[in-house]
Amino acid sequence: MRTNLTILALLSLIGAVAPAAAQTTVTGNPATGGASSATSGSQNAVTRPNTDHAVSGRPGGPGAVKLEPGANSFTEGETRRRLEQAGFKEVKDLRKDDQGIWRGMATRDGKPTRVGLDFKGNVAAP
Repeated sequence: MRTNLTILALLSLIGAVAPAAAQTTVTGNPATGGASSATSGSQNAVTRPNTDHAVSGRPGGPGAVKLEPGANSFTEGETRRRLEQAGFKEVKDLRKDDQGIWRGMATRDGKPTRVGLDFKGNVAAP
C-alpha cells in the first residue's frame, strides 16, 4: 500500500512538471547580417498590414506612397473601411486589378479622386 502511494505521488509530480517542460522554448540569438525586407528586392510575407505609410490627411500623404503589386488578401469591405479611415468619403467602384491593387473612386475635401490600396495596406490617391 505504501509503495502504491509513493508511485502515485511520483506520477503526480511527473504529470505536473512534464507539461510545463514541454512548453518551454529557447529562442537563442537573432540572426545577424540579413537584409531587411525593404532592401531585399522581392516580395516578402506580410503578417499584418503596413500602417506606417497609410494616408493620414497630412501634407505628403496621398501622393507620397507608391502602391506595391502583390497578393492582396483585403476584402472589398476591408478596403472600403481603410479608405474611409484615411479620410476618403463616398468610396465606390472598387475593383482589384491584375497586380492585386484595389482601385476605385472616392471624394476627399469635396473633390472626386482615384484611390488605391495595396497588399501592405498602403493607401494612395495617385
